[in-house]
Amino acid sequence: MKLASFEIANAPTYGIVTESGVVDLGKRIGDRFPDLKALLGANVRDVVAPFAATSPDAPLDAVQWRPVIPNPGKIFCIGHNYEEHRLETQREKTAYPSVFVRFPESLTGHARPLLCPRESTSFDYEGEIALVIGKPGRRIAEADAWNHVAGYTCFNEGSVRDWQKHTGQFTPGKNFVETGAFGPWMVTADELPPGTVMSLTTRLNGQVMQKATTEMLIFSMPRLIAYCSTFVPLAIGDVIVTGTPGGVGARRNPPVFMKPGDVVEVEVDRIGTLRNVVAIG
Repeated sequence: MKLASFEIANAPTYGIVTESGVVDLGKRIGDRFPDLKALLGANVRDVVAPFAATSPDAPLDAVQWRPVIPNPGKIFCIGHNYEEHRLETQREKTAYPSVFVRFPESLTGHARPLLCPRESTSFDYEGEIALVIGKPGRRIAEADAWNHVAGYTCFNEGSVRDWQKHTGQFTPGKNFVETGAFGPWMVTADELPPGTVMSLTTRLNGQVMQKATTEMLIFSMPRLIAYCSTFVPLAIGDVIVTGTPGGVGARRNPPVFMKPGDVVEVEVDRIGTLRNVVAIG
């Protein structure tokens, strides 16, 4: 099942995504579950099942997509989690994942502008796969980690490289407003059994820039869930962005950075394609 957050006639809501349109769950069960994050705290399949065959309320091209979870409590981003990317950035091998955070304001939805800050000339793409937490927990064992996943989605972790390099801390370069994209929708975990291999492709103006599979992750998704949940409890709606493969623009010769008018796409074969046009922000 595909679930998403979106707007219909400029009114924020959420619902089921089908090939022919979206079913607005907000207007049907919003009194009990005001947003998608709240819904993930219930037995989603049982709650949503009565509406699965409902006629769509709007076609796909009539909705404005929001980040899948517009209000996550925590967004964990994992650095250098593909060997090719670790090598191109000349990072040492580590025994533990590299973790930094993003704020919700730094994200936008599918088909919305990805904002290149006017303060930067080094706006880079980073295609990634993100997982959404559906069951809270602390010190989650790797063997139990899959039980805490609500679903999976595409992510473009747009990076403002010059600001990222101001110091050894990544936060400024990762958190300019609407520099990252998150969507279009979430495929629920029951559709993708634990360990399902997913292929990730990033395209810039139609040219393939990154290509990898989840078999190439250095630290697996269960390992990331276990590690992050050790130092802080994971809550429903939290997001773990699992890392970008090699091929980022900053490490090409010459570098390739995004500019206004560029079209960037992150495609995950089992999920869909996240597409954004770059604009000045």
